Amino acid sequence: MSCLSCASNRQAEFPAEMSVHPSGLNNLANPGVWVFPKLSICLDCGFSEFTVPKAELALLTAIPPSERFTMAAD
Repeated sequence: MSCLSCASNRQAEFPAEMSVHPSGLNNLANPGVWVFPKLSICLDCGFSEFTVPKAELALLTAIPPSERFTMAAD
């Protein structure tokens, strides 16, 4: 698959771990949701993407909308 940013075919997959936190000062003590996706990284431009596994996605959808940062649709 070609890179969505630069169309290069030089991509590699790497294991990753990250913690996704609800927004807001009242959530500073919240440990968040640990996610262990595989990152697809373009070795030419650095563009990366991943898919959140279903189990972790279910935990993220349980976070109240008021505690999520949402991006405006284009």
